[in-house]
Amino acid sequence: MRPLLLKCPSCDGALTVARLECPRCGIAIEGDFAMPTLLRLSPAQIDFVEVFIKNRGSIRDVERELGVSYPTVRGRLDDVIRALGYPLKGDAADEAPADDSAANRRSVLAELKSGRLSPEEALAKLNETSSDKNR
Repeated sequence: MRPLLLKCPSCDGALTVARLECPRCGIAIEGDFAMPTLLRLSPAQIDFVEVFIKNRGSIRDVERELGVSYPTVRGRLDDVIRALGYPLKGDAADEAPADDSAANRRSVLAELKSGRLSPEEALAKLNETSSDKNR
C-alpha cells in the first residue's frame, strides 16, 4: 500500500479525504472527511512522535535513540506541540500575565532585601498583587 499523500503533487495544496473503502468487503463511503490531527505533522515530526511514544516520553531515552541533545529533543517536541495547534507553556501569549506578577514579586523581594520595605510592608504588597490578580 502506498503512503498517504497529504499535499497535492501538482500545486502543493492540502488534500482532503473524499472516499473510504473497506478492503475486506469492498464497501465504499464517499464524502468530505476530516484528517486526523496527527496527520498535520510532517513525516519527520511523525517519526519523532513514534520514537517519543516508543520511549514512553522519556526525553533521555529519545536523546540516546536519536543521538541528539536534550535541547534538540525539547525543540522537536515543542515543534510537534505547536504543529498540533496547542500553545506552549512559556510562549509569550501564555506567560504575559504570569511574567508581570513574577516581576512584581521579585521587585518587592528585592526592596525587602535592601531594607527599603519592612517584612510587613512586603507582605502587604504581595497580598495586594495577589488579590488584584484574582479580580
